[in-house]
Parts: sequence; C-alpha cells; structure tokens
Amino acid sequence: MVYGDWPETGRLAGVDYGTVRIGIAICDPSRTWAGPLDTYNRKTEPQDRDYFQKLCERENVAGWVLGLPLHCDGQESQKSVEVRDFAQWLFHYTSVPVRFFDERFTSALANRILAPAELSRNKKKKTIDRVAAHLILEGYLEMVRYNAQHGENATPSESWQKPIGDV
Repeated sequence: MVYGDWPETGRLAGVDYGTVRIGIAICDPSRTWAGPLDTYNRKTEPQDRDYFQKLCERENVAGWVLGLPLHCDGQESQKSVEVRDFAQWLFHYTSVPVRFFDERFTSALANRILAPAELSRNKKKKTIDRVAAHLILEGYLEMVRYNAQHGENATPSESWQKPIGDV
C-alpha cells in the first residue's frame, strides 16, 4: 500500500499507540507549536473507528505521526509490528497519510515531566499517553525544521519511515 502525498501544511496529529490507551497530540496548521490533546481509551473496533474519523473531521487532521517503538539498537520490536498494523488501519479508515517517528524513551521522558505534578496514579495514567504523543509530534516537527534549515529532505527516509506495505 502506498500512502498519499505527505501534506506540506495543515495540522498533524501525534499518536502514542497502546493496546489499552492511545495518546494524541495536535499541532497548529502552520506546524509552529504542538500540544497534548487527548487520551483515548480503546473500545470496540467500530467505536475506535468512529472516534478517529470524528477526530480527523473535528481537528482537520492532515497527517498522522505515529511513534514507532524501536529497540535501543534501532531494530524493530513486536510492538513496532502492532504500530504498523494500527497505522494501516488508521490510514484505511481516515484516508489521512501516516508517517512514523522513533519514539524511544518518550514514555520515560513523559514520566519525568509529570513527576513534579504529583498526580494520582489514575490521573497520571490518563495523562502520560497524551504527553508522550506530544513529545513524538514535537520531535517530528523539530526534525523537519532542522532538515529544512540544513537543506535536507524535510520528510526523512530512514528505514523505519518505510511505507506500511514494506514491513
């Protein structure tokens, strides 16, 4: 399967995939700033589909940036396969292009960011995924800005950036 063209402008949604919860972040149309948006608790497949379709419409999502969990050596993990399957599902039901971004250590960093807040365990579980999604999206936006400033391809072509069908 080949993705549609990656949009040069428009809002991107960052996604921290989980089998129970999915963290979501969003950026502005000019891709200047990003922030945490929501933590979605997965339900049934039709409810999940409805949620993401409505999210696309409500937030005018032009592209998805999914965190791809890699091992420390850069190799893909079993969770990477799940994320790629979810990306294919997401693209199929929203028709919005998907890119991957290395998410190593984002959950650990999100935990460190939230530590001073002294949140209850339940509140922290609801917050950490959207903060991780924010870190994924912000990291992606920073990489694109850096590449553009240094005359490199704005959308990277690392091995983990390959299209869904090439898993």
